[in-house]
Amino acid sequence: MKEVGRKVIAQNKKARHDYSIEDVYECGMVLTGTEVKSLRLGRASLVDGFAMVTDGELWLSGIHIPEYTEGTWTNHTPRRDRKLLVHKNELNKLIGKLKDSGTTLVPLSLYFKDGKAKVEIAVARGKKAHDKREAIKSREADREVARVVSRGTSGKSGRASKRYEE
Repeated sequence: MKEVGRKVIAQNKKARHDYSIEDVYECGMVLTGTEVKSLRLGRASLVDGFAMVTDGELWLSGIHIPEYTEGTWTNHTPRRDRKLLVHKNELNKLIGKLKDSGTTLVPLSLYFKDGKAKVEIAVARGKKAHDKREAIKSREADREVARVVSRGTSGKSGRASKRYEE
């Protein structure tokens, strides 16, 4: 039976905090057999990962796929560079966007899509410390507004606030 759908293996949550995401691309990956088996067990880390263009090819570096426990001497090295598969026109777009200073390629998530390993990479620009603080403030303000609105629709806010006022 063929796999259908999307099964997420790993996500890089810190990337969305540290970078402002401009464009997102889905890429295939060139993997060995033991890497695929290790990924099927749901083991991978994207924390230190980044992508780079070398000699007209896209490479993913710094991600950690641990060795397959049942593997023998054919096992892979956990932090090797892996080639990414992307259409030529998308690669040219990526190269053009990377020419801007301050942009980089970061992996956002690693998943299986219809049985094939895929990685989602993003053209991103690094955030400054004050940008991160602003993002946190706006997110907390949105949550507070949502809380107040939900209290208003549930009808509980009126009775509770009257009790405390008296």
